[in-house]
Amino acid sequence: MRSRFVPLGIVSIFSLLIVAIALTVSARSFAALRPPAIPAWLEAHVGDGDGQISQLVLERARALYLKKVSEGAVKNPCYFAMDATRPGDLGNGVLGRRYYIICEAEQSFRAVSSGHGGGRNLKGVADFSNSRRCAKNFGNAMDSELTAGGAYMTAEAKTSFKGYYRVAAKQDAVFMRTFIQFDGEGETANARQRVIGGHPAALLRGMCLRKSPTSSYADHDGYVPFGKLVNYAGGRSNGCTSWSPADAQLIIPMVKNNPTTLYIYPESRDIAAVAHSVAARQALSGAGLYWNASCLKEIGAPKFWPKKTLEPIIAQYKKDHPAPPPQPVPICKEP
Repeated sequence: MRSRFVPLGIVSIFSLLIVAIALTVSARSFAALRPPAIPAWLEAHVGDGDGQISQLVLERARALYLKKVSEGAVKNPCYFAMDATRPGDLGNGVLGRRYYIICEAEQSFRAVSSGHGGGRNLKGVADFSNSRRCAKNFGNAMDSELTAGGAYMTAEAKTSFKGYYRVAAKQDAVFMRTFIQFDGEGETANARQRVIGGHPAALLRGMCLRKSPTSSYADHDGYVPFGKLVNYAGGRSNGCTSWSPADAQLIIPMVKNNPTTLYIYPESRDIAAVAHSVAARQALSGAGLYWNASCLKEIGAPKFWPKKTLEPIIAQYKKDHPAPPPQPVPICKEP
């Protein structure tokens, strides 16, 4: 059998061609995965001031949106982002604008206020509560009432009757509230189980039952719930993303039957890195990290409470402190 001899020079040239082709294909694949450059009009909104969006938050929100668009999961021309490291309350009745509505096709950028999760203080056991201004504690545990950062997609809208409230002398109005369910992935995958979503920061307090047998919402005894309408846009949520009623009127129609993405910063990895940097007294910018400077000075260091750690604590607390039996809603004293 005759052996075949191939000159080494030809082998080397052939090998180089294979490597060159592989590198070209790899470079093209990598370029295809990289989000296109941020357009100049949007770059003008990047910054750490109120109403601006920080570079890291925009990059992640944009990458999530473009990924879901490429997968065919999103056709909405707009996407959302939230920076929960920024203050929600700037004082003197001014709310911090840290929720972002970005529509690149029409070159539209808008920053509005949004509430963060208030958390809870299980006295004598664990305190993972948050102030109105800045969030220190984050987490994804059931019943924790904490904000969990990461990737979300908006899902179905649910509108429900909450009751009546007084708008003028002897004139009442119906209060209907729409809730946009969020679906998460990774650490936020239990968003549906936690009933995490977006809704107007409004509710009825001081509930009582009023006789109104002609109302289509009356119960079998002819009563309807009645209360005082409260706008808590400057307050905290139970872990959901809450908007002022006026902003909710803009946001909810945008995603009703037309899902899009929402990226909430920070994730647990960001919290851990920043907390470590603070403990080591390292400069965040030098370490490639980001946190709102004003809030970081106020909270000291952030903390993430994972569900595997916090859920058993909450469950034991509930067992040790059973809730009192529910009391019937009283009958309204005024007509």
